[in-house]
Amino acid sequence: MSLRQMEYFLTVVEEASFTRAAESLHVTQSALSHQIKALERTVGGDLLERLPRGVRLTPMGRAFRPHAELAVRSAAQAHRAARAAAGAEGGELHVAAVHAVAVGILPDVFARWHAAHPGVVLHLHEYATTEELEERVERGTADLAIGPAPRDWPGIVVPLGDEEMVLVVPFDDRFAGRTTVTLRELADRPWVRCAMEPVVGGERFLDRACGRAGFRPRTAAFTGHTSTAVRMAAAGVGVCTAPSYLVRGAVGEDCVVLAPDPPWRRPLAAFSRLAPTGAAEVFTRLLRTAWPPAAAPASPGTRALGRPGPPARPLTCPT
Repeated sequence: MSLRQMEYFLTVVEEASFTRAAESLHVTQSALSHQIKALERTVGGDLLERLPRGVRLTPMGRAFRPHAELAVRSAAQAHRAARAAAGAEGGELHVAAVHAVAVGILPDVFARWHAAHPGVVLHLHEYATTEELEERVERGTADLAIGPAPRDWPGIVVPLGDEEMVLVVPFDDRFAGRTTVTLRELADRPWVRCAMEPVVGGERFLDRACGRAGFRPRTAAFTGHTSTAVRMAAAGVGVCTAPSYLVRGAVGEDCVVLAPDPPWRRPLAAFSRLAPTGAAEVFTRLLRTAWPPAAAPASPGTRALGRPGPPARPLTCPT
């Protein structure tokens, strides 16, 4: 069994066709079929079901696929790491992030990186949830991840600072002249919810927070991305929550930003399976320089996001 055979297998699965896979790989269809059959002989059974129009995975193929993906990605990551160890002057770096970080933070960081290291190509992988981000990085999709600090990460975690969550309302909102608001004051308001909203103990964070304030939030719309939710809130569909850097930096200030009282914060971090070297190490240092300093220690009435302790003000945003 070879990496090339696994690469061929994954390409056939992705293209759902031997013909298209052969074109993508720049090999003849007969050579591709020969390699796939050799792989199937090695594993002891059919990995693909040949159909009149295309192919599909067999049960053995479905079991084999994630391990093949990990092997191929790990090999690519090993190659990048070896090249990066010589410095940050050539090659490529794969960076993974949750969508809000990718939109709100990374454009400026990427621009600064390109100005300093034009020979290194950056590949950005975006994910909707922290769970998906951690899973894909653990499987070797990227060299480095940026997102909410993971709880039980087996590799390296580099703290970057605290992420502040804010509430977004339109300019004509009755709270437009305010800078802070309590959740109880929003009990009668509709909300724009997002698929990226954290889940705590099987319950969505906003449901948990509003429940502690004595009401259940009324959902007006549900979106897939935080940036879309912010636009919806700015248009008057409902209140939404979002990281402050996304609203003020990326989406624009065509809305009113309110700080919840008590404030919601959570730590952000860069993390990877192995200690960053070469380009990954330099990129991590750039992140720490670009990110604002970590928030000051919380007052007795407020907790930092995801930290244990009995708060006088009842809720903080989870990791």
